[in-house]
Amino acid sequence: MKPGQRQQLAEKIAGEITLSDVPGKALKKWRTSFSISPGVLADHLGVSPSVISDYESGRRKSPGTAVVGKIIDSLFAIDEEKGGVYAKKYSTMLFSDLDDEVIYDIHDFSDAVPVNDFADAINCSLICGGSDHRIVGYTIVNSLNAILTLSPNEFNRIYGWSTERALIFTEVSSGKSPMVAIRVTPFKPPCVILQGIHPDLVHPLVSKLAERDRITVYSTEESIEDIITILRRQAW
Repeated sequence: MKPGQRQQLAEKIAGEITLSDVPGKALKKWRTSFSISPGVLADHLGVSPSVISDYESGRRKSPGTAVVGKIIDSLFAIDEEKGGVYAKKYSTMLFSDLDDEVIYDIHDFSDAVPVNDFADAINCSLICGGSDHRIVGYTIVNSLNAILTLSPNEFNRIYGWSTERALIFTEVSSGKSPMVAIRVTPFKPPCVILQGIHPDLVHPLVSKLAERDRITVYSTEESIEDIITILRRQAW
């Protein structure tokens, strides 16, 4: 499974558990869906099986996001030791309409990151907007496939669990199409990065559209592969 798909599935599971009225039942659902016993999960987490049982039954206070994250990481790690069968299965089932031809990578940070630091990491040039935003993640999107294949509602799913993220649109010719697509959808990102284009070639309409929605726009000529590698190496 590619990093972007893994991250999407992890966010889906985390959201379902933390937003559930009965988090313990949601936790048990995903543990059993991965065919992992309470004992095996407990061993991987370094806790007693009774801790898992107490969470799932509601006898123990619902786990916070940090604990949920560790549990999900353990589910993936245990599954990967067995070939990653269940992770691949659920990723395909849940995100079949947002495959790796639309989303190249998606990631969320443990804490908010200044957008100018993020942009500097991948050698961006500022097109318009301020650099005082803070973002909690990013999504790298194939601009053409996203625009051609996603409906407005499906397009909103590229935000993952938060709109406070940078959307990196790849292989753009002028930058106009991604901004028009954002304009007609209800959610707006604080930052858009246009990949594969020199600042001088960005269409004048981009700045006008961005100003209406208070979006900061950058461009970068770094390759898609280098962007993914650079961002994944950051300690965010």
